[in-house]
Amino acid sequence: MEEYAYVLDYLPQGRAQDKSYHKVPLLLAVGESEFKLLELIPKENAVVSIGDRIYIGKNLEMRDKIISVKRRISYRDLTSAATTELPYVVETIVNKNERRFVEFFNVAESINARLHSLELLPGLGNKIMWAILEERKKKKFESFSDLSERIKTLHNPQKMVVQRIIQELQERHEKYKLFVAR
Repeated sequence: MEEYAYVLDYLPQGRAQDKSYHKVPLLLAVGESEFKLLELIPKENAVVSIGDRIYIGKNLEMRDKIISVKRRISYRDLTSAATTELPYVVETIVNKNERRFVEFFNVAESINARLHSLELLPGLGNKIMWAILEERKKKKFESFSDLSERIKTLHNPQKMVVQRIIQELQERHEKYKLFVAR
């Protein structure tokens, strides 16, 4: 379960297609750890802005802005504003949790005899994959900048991670999920 989420959009009147008499405001958000897309019901006087990190975990006393998680949604359920905001928010999450994503480069394994999980990152081909595997044998990577310095052909690895997360959220026939919960 997600503990924190980042706000992608605020719908003060709820969804237009909601036919119920009493419409409630909604927040569209992405979870911090599993990148689940969510609809949240905010507390009545909560002040929330796009990009805010808010607590949505089980401890109700810590929920200062959210009444409840209404439901998990798909990428297709996002508003156009939320889809525009998503890459920036995902990049924020990746940068704030750099160690977690750098560790992926340190421990990523083969999926099968023909495919390595590193190759699932957009723009990362066979040559760069082999360079990463060789370099990590010498010493684990410590940061994105360490990765870029040691693998000269690897430019902006955090952007690759962000792009992969967006692809997984869009469910573009992704057979393998590296970062997004099923």
